[in-house]
Order: sequence, then C-alpha cells, then structure tokens
Amino acid sequence: MKLKFLFFTLFICVIGFSQNKGTITGVLLDKDSDNQSLPFANVLIKGTKIGTNTDVEGKYTITIAPGNYTVQFSFVGYETAEVPVTVVANETVTVNSSLGSGSYKLKDVVVKSSGGREKETALLLEQKNAVVIKQSIGAQEMSRKGVSDVEEGLTKITGITKVESRGLFVRGLEDRYNNLLLNDLAVPSNNPFKKIIPLDIFPTDIVSVLETYKTFNTNLYGDFAGATFNIVTAASGKSITKVNFGVGYTINNNLKKFLISEDANSTADFFGFSGNERDLPSALTKTPTNQTLTADQAANGFGSGFDVKSDVSPLNTNFGVLHSEKFIVGQKQNTFQYLISLNYDNKFQVRSGADRIFNTAQGNYDNDLITTQYKFITNSSVLAALTYKTKRLSLTSNTTYLKSNENLIQDQLGYTNSNSTQTNGFIRMNQLQESTFLNTQLFGNYKLTEDERHNIKSGVSYSTTQYELPDRKSFKGIKIDDNTTSISYSGNSITRQYLDFNGEEHISGLLEYNWKFGNEDLSKSNKLTAGYSGYLNKMGSEFRFLVSQRLNSNSATFPTNSPDEYFKSEILNNNFTYTEGTNSTYKAMLEEFINAGYLDLAFKFGEKIELNAGARIEQTNRETKYKTSGSFTDPFITKKDDKTDILPSLNTRYILNQNSNLRFVASKTITRPVIMESYPLEFVNPDGTIEQGNPLLINSDNYNFDLKYELFPTNKELFSATIFTKIIENPIERLFTNSAGSGGQIITYGNSKEALLYGAELEFLFQFERISESLSNFSLGANASLMDTKVTIETSKNGVNSPETIAKDDNPSRKLQGASPWILNADIKYDSEFSKMWKSSMTMVYNIYSKRIYAVGTNGLDNYYEMPFGKLDFIWQNKISDKFDVKFSVDNLLNPRYKIELGKESRIPITESDLTIKEYKKGVGFSMNISYTF
Repeated sequence: MKLKFLFFTLFICVIGFSQNKGTITGVLLDKDSDNQSLPFANVLIKGTKIGTNTDVEGKYTITIAPGNYTVQFSFVGYETAEVPVTVVANETVTVNSSLGSGSYKLKDVVVKSSGGREKETALLLEQKNAVVIKQSIGAQEMSRKGVSDVEEGLTKITGITKVESRGLFVRGLEDRYNNLLLNDLAVPSNNPFKKIIPLDIFPTDIVSVLETYKTFNTNLYGDFAGATFNIVTAASGKSITKVNFGVGYTINNNLKKFLISEDANSTADFFGFSGNERDLPSALTKTPTNQTLTADQAANGFGSGFDVKSDVSPLNTNFGVLHSEKFIVGQKQNTFQYLISLNYDNKFQVRSGADRIFNTAQGNYDNDLITTQYKFITNSSVLAALTYKTKRLSLTSNTTYLKSNENLIQDQLGYTNSNSTQTNGFIRMNQLQESTFLNTQLFGNYKLTEDERHNIKSGVSYSTTQYELPDRKSFKGIKIDDNTTSISYSGNSITRQYLDFNGEEHISGLLEYNWKFGNEDLSKSNKLTAGYSGYLNKMGSEFRFLVSQRLNSNSATFPTNSPDEYFKSEILNNNFTYTEGTNSTYKAMLEEFINAGYLDLAFKFGEKIELNAGARIEQTNRETKYKTSGSFTDPFITKKDDKTDILPSLNTRYILNQNSNLRFVASKTITRPVIMESYPLEFVNPDGTIEQGNPLLINSDNYNFDLKYELFPTNKELFSATIFTKIIENPIERLFTNSAGSGGQIITYGNSKEALLYGAELEFLFQFERISESLSNFSLGANASLMDTKVTIETSKNGVNSPETIAKDDNPSRKLQGASPWILNADIKYDSEFSKMWKSSMTMVYNIYSKRIYAVGTNGLDNYYEMPFGKLDFIWQNKISDKFDVKFSVDNLLNPRYKIELGKESRIPITESDLTIKEYKKGVGFSMNISYTF
C-alpha cells in the first residue's frame, strides 16, 4: 500500500511539474559526415543551466517554461551554433541544426576531444535512456583516473573490485560468475585457471568503452551471475598519430635485489618473446613411457637450466604508438578509416610474506613457509582495425593480439608435511608462464531500409589461444646458508614440469534482426529483436612430469643460485638422473558447442513506461575426453554433457520525469565452471599442494532480481539506488582438503545445494558548484555495494557433486565463498587551468572490500577468509599545449597488507596462535607517463 501511495504521489508531482511547460525537440547533424547524426553533443539553453545531450541518433528533447530563448549547440572541436526559439505552453517546437569543424583541422579535433561516446557525459546519457541496466566507463574517464588496463578500469564501476591475480569480483561474486565479449562477440579465455581473459593484459589505449551488464538481456550469453563485460575496441574516426612513454617505481620492488632466471636475460625475453630453450627435450617420446634418461640425455638434453641471476630490478617501463587515418571515398561521402595500436609494458614485482596450510587432522600447520616471489611481467598488444561506412552500412574488421609473459623465481623457507623440526627447509621454483591470444573479427550493421526501421547486425570471430608452463622446475632441500643448499636425490627433490593448454580454435557468430515499429518518431518506436549467437570451442592439454632418481649418491650440497654445472657433473658421474613420473592422465581434450536463439520485444506504453521482455534458448553440448590412472594404452573416457536452458528476461523502465527512472529486472541465467574447476587434471605444486578439477561439477542455475531508482540532476550528475537478490541453485565453490595419499593439501571444487544473495547498491556523481561557485572545479563520485549471503549445504546428500563428497563439511549454513558483504569505491576530482595552454585534473581514488570467504573450510576447519584491503591512488593529469599530455600517479598510497586468515570457529582444536595463511605488501608505486600527439 505504501509503495502504491509513493507512486501516486510521484505521478501527481510529475504532472504538476509538467503543466504549462513547452518542449523543444530536434535533430543535430554533422556537416563533415554528409549530414549524418551527431551523437552526444551538448544542447544548452543559453544563459541558463538547462541542457541535455543528443542521443545516439543525434536527437534531443528539452522541457522548459514558455518564453523566448536561444538554443546553443556545441561539440568539442566543432564550431558552435545558436538558434533563437519561442516556447509556447503545452506545445512542441522543432529546432534542427548542424555543426561542422569550421576552421579546425581534423587533427586539432582529436587533440581537444576524447571522442563522442567515450565522454563521461555521453555515457551517462546512454545509461539514462537505455531500457536495460548498463554501466560504462569510457577512455576519457579512464585517463582521468589514471587507469592503464581494462581490469583496473572496471573497478571504477559500482560493486566491482579486483584481487591481484584472481580477476574481478562483481557484487562480491568472483571470476567464475562473469563473462566477456569483445565487440559483442564471444571470446575464449587464454588461461584455463580463469573464466575470462585476465583483463589486466588489455591496455586502455586499445579501448573505446567498457560496458558492464549486471543484469541479463536475451542478446547476452546466459553464462553469468556477476556481470557480462563488453570491450568496445578503439576506433578514433579521426586522423591522429600518438606516441607515449612511461616509467614507474614501486617501493621494495624496483631498484632492489631481484632474482631472475638466466634464461630470461636476452633482449627478446625483455619484450616477452622467449625462445624455445624450455621445450620438452627431444629424448622424451611423444607418448609418456616412464622412461629413465641416460646420462647424456639428462645432462645435455635440456635447453633450460636452474641458474638464477641476482641483480637490481630496474624501473618499470611502458610505451605505445597509435596511428589512425580517415578518408572520404567517392562522391557519396562514404568513409574508410584504419587504426593501428601497439603497446608494451613491463613490471618488476616482489612479494614476500607468510604462506601456510593447516593440517585438518591435527589442527597445526601442515606447511609453514615464508614465501618470496620475484616476478618479471611483460604484456604486449597489437590492435589493427579497418572500418568502412556508408549511409546505410558500417563494416569493421578487427584483429587483436595479446601476449603475456611472467618469469617467476619463488623461494620458500620453512617446513612442509608437518615436519616442524626442519625449519630451514628450502624450495626454489623457476617458472615461466606464457599466454597468447589472437582474435580476428568481422562485424557490421546494415540498415535494410532508408527510414532505419529495419536493421541487421552480424559478426563472426575466430580465436586461438595458448597457455604454457614450459620446464617449470624446482628443487627441495635444506638451506645451509644464504648461498648454499643441500638436497637428497631421492624423494622427488628435483622436478621438471611441462604444462600446455592449446586453444586450437574458438569460433563465434552473431546474427540479429531489429524492427522498429509503432511510431513515426524512431526514438519513440517499439522494437522487435530476433537473433542467433553461439560459439564452438576446441582445446587440448598435456602435462609431463620429470623427477630426480638417485643412482650412486644420495645427497649433494651446491651453490643455490648456480647449480647447473654441479648438477651436470653429478649426472655425468652417474650419481642421479631424471625419470619421467607422468601418469596416464597426462592428456585431455575438450570440445564445447553453444547454440542460442533469442527473441525480444521492447514496447513503449505511452511516454512513461518501457518494457523489454524476451527469452533465450541456449543449448550446450560439452564433450570431455580424458584418462584415469592406469595404462597409457587405455582408451580415453568420453564424458558428454548436453543441456538446453530456457532463459527468460524482463527489463522495465518507468520514466518518473525527464531526469529520473525507476527500473525493475528479472531473469534466469546459468553459471558454467571455469575450465580447470571441472577439468580432469591434477596439477602439483612444489610445496606439495595440488590443484585438482572435479569432472562431476554441474552448472549452477541463477534467478536474478533488481529494482533500481536513478536520478540525473544534470548531464554531469547521477544518483542511483538498487536493491537486488539472487537465488543460485548448485553454486560452485572452492574447497581445501587434505590428500589421503601424500598428506598435502588439495584445492578443488564442488556444488553446494543453494545460495541466497540479497543486497543494495548506491552510486552518486556530485558537482560541488551546487554548494558554492568557488568550488565549481571539484566533483565527487562514490559507489557502494552492501550484500548478505546464505549457503545451504545438505550434509546427508547422496549426490556426487556436493562438497561433502570431496570433503565433509558439518556446517549446514554459512556465507557464499567469494562474496563480499560490502564494497566501496570513491573518487574526488579537481579541475584547473594554470594557463590557456595548461589544463590540469587531479583525482584521488579509493577502493576497499570487506572480509570474505576465500575457501570453504572442511574436515572441522573454519573457512579461510580474505581480509579487508583498501587501496588509495592519486592521479595528476596535465594537458600542456595541444601536443603534450603528462600524467603523474601514486598507486597504493596506504600500502596495506594483503592477508588471508583461518577463521576462529574451527570445530577441531587449533594448536597454532597465528591464524595467518598468506600475507604480503604490494608497495607504494610512483609513475609518470608522457604522450605526444602529432
């Protein structure tokens, strides 16, 4: 009853507000583009603060009191037009206009503008007018906030946080609940341990807009409960050449002692392009046979060694080049443009701190180590785009190449396997992680009729990926002193691993038909959408494992950083060799085929209500081939999962007035597991921990509901409040348990029975000129997400997919693994002009998330909790003349400690006083970036 009264009161207020007012409406055109529509331009009533922006079709509407006014049209880099108009009460007057670049050159335009759709005001307008709930961040805002990669950019959106190396959390839900599109087309992950591509390898220089959908639409893939991200790649549309270079320094990371593999010291390694020195030795047969290498094969058959160079880490560096040209083709003013962007960055990272595992049987540490990691990380990217446009056709060819390398030296000091008397146990791991992603797309839009009522949207995408851990080697022994290690050749003290995930092909397609009907004004028309989208994904993996085998000698002492010559001598003296420990599960293959058709109707009931209802039918065919432990000659086991899901969606918008909306969304979606979560592969780490997929996992079914109010007081301000809830059946969760055989810890995954999530999100953008004209250069943006969760577990469940099948959990109810009870993001900005040529923007950005479950506790242990982590950054952006941009930034000013702890409510006695599982500090980072535009 109260809700009805609220709606009635709002309705009366709106009617009263609109009485005796008139309306100005029209279309703004671009003279330089054959009078095509000019979207996201500014429309202002001169001498007032009343204004708006043109929409994607160049249209605008302003409601204002009767009188004589001057309408002012402007767009950065274009001339300004002014048109006088007389407004009469309860009548609509049409004012059309057009803008041209006038005396500006195209290159001047680029220097002064980030581009139409990338502007913050344009994206706010798009968010305001859309029927679906969508939030976006453009190149302009990312630049202002000092964002250098896509992952960091998305954390500026409400309810999204990131955790180092673990991807994005949306509304507290981790990576497995997200999905990724590239220009609306599905793309695979290049990392089997992650649901989507690690977005920190996407530089923002190749991005125009990042779109985030936290509610489901039928044209999106049904696989998400957190969010679907759509990366719209850069397409400047102007003639521009831009180069940039930057350097960075992080406390306790750069200009400090740094260990790096001798294999990673070439110029090619510096740029992330290693050679084939880590390839599997030719002496090993293609199919594992548990062979033992001869002395010559073991001593000379490996191109990669254990030697490590101790040096001082240099500064982090990055550079990039972007070039774009636009041409007029023919007399009909058709356009052709191309864009090429090349980017590279590297960073030197040092992480040091406690790294522990609790023994579930005894309540003490199974492993108690101090882990120090030295990472040299490189990211390279290339984007090449070609676009051809006519009045009715837009066609784009887009190719993206990403390569990421991580050279890691990891030292662990302490004890493993509950051997607490051996506190100087030492493990050295030397690892190279390589991943590549190559994607080629062809997509376009075609207006079937000149009146734009019938349109076709289509696209096809082809991708290949590669993820490798070549010759991942380690030795385990006793640390004698800072320079000397002692090991025993027995007990697998020296290991060499080869892991290769080959994404053979990923083909995705999209075909969509749109029909606008029911009103002469297209902006007020209804729309029917019918479409198809789907993809085929083929991949295979291979895992090889070699271990040391004692021959005539049982132990050795050698220099820790340069053991290669010593090992070679020991092998040639027949003291030890390598034998292959690979088992029959070494190889697996996956083929997944997703087919989906969807139908959607967007209907407008008068001037106030918009409804978007539809359904998606998504068919999944998944086939996994693998082997269990046994003989290498045993045939592959084939596991097939075929399922058809019907996924309905309802989006409604009630336009309270010109500046505010009320929205309601309901939908059903699914969640498929990350590849490694369900993949039949056992991945062994040097410290004895094992990562093991569970092929018995099933998909989760998600039921999602959102109610949102949003207010846009001006084209630069926003206030929104959202209430949401989700019911997840068979949620997938990370579990820790002990191995029955080795005693080490197993990291695996299982389905619980049900999870209930409910919460609220708040967001606002505020201009301080509302308080005082003297504060007009200040603005504040903030968003917060509050959420509670409850997971139900059936301890008596007989099904094979519940966590209890893997590790008994006696707690029938708890919070959802990975979910944050609250998240806060905020930024305050100050704009200033030191001179006509020097414009400056200073921004302080803060992000924090609350305590959440990192892994579910099992066998009587409490859960492992990820503790709150807050990050404060400062960015100072400067435009000095038309050519130079200079950016200074300070990252992680507070330098808090990242920490995971065991909870205090274990159901078995805990004998340790310190419950810390993992901890380290990132360091405070300082960077400067300079760009020059020709």
